[in-house]
Amino acid sequence: MTEAYVVPVMEADRIRAGLALQLVAASTGIAAETMTGRDRLPPVACRARWLAMYLAHIAFGWPLERVAHAFGVNRATASTACRWIEDERDRPVLDALLDRLEDCVRLIVEAGGLDLSQALGNRTVAGRIGGPA
Repeated sequence: MTEAYVVPVMEADRIRAGLALQLVAASTGIAAETMTGRDRLPPVACRARWLAMYLAHIAFGWPLERVAHAFGVNRATASTACRWIEDERDRPVLDALLDRLEDCVRLIVEAGGLDLSQALGNRTVAGRIGGPA
């Protein structure tokens, strides 16, 4: 067997992991695509991905195994990431950044899900977003 085992992950978890990656990307300038590469990551991209994992762990209240599955890594990697970030929170700049990111994630998630088909009434989602209204 030459293929890697991939754990099935709920789409909602992938979306939330993507949110954490995009927020870290926006705040650090490290592209999310750089953080999710399958090759060995440059150290700065690796640390940025660790920030996203920690953010998912704290803001969503996910156990480390769920973080690992959502980010496509093993539990030991997620554990190392969260332990490293927790140790680094002694730095005021990083601590303040994480506080802001946690607040941002909570605001977005607490806004709740919006059913676009109901919100737009008779209009199609494609027509509303990409076509004439």
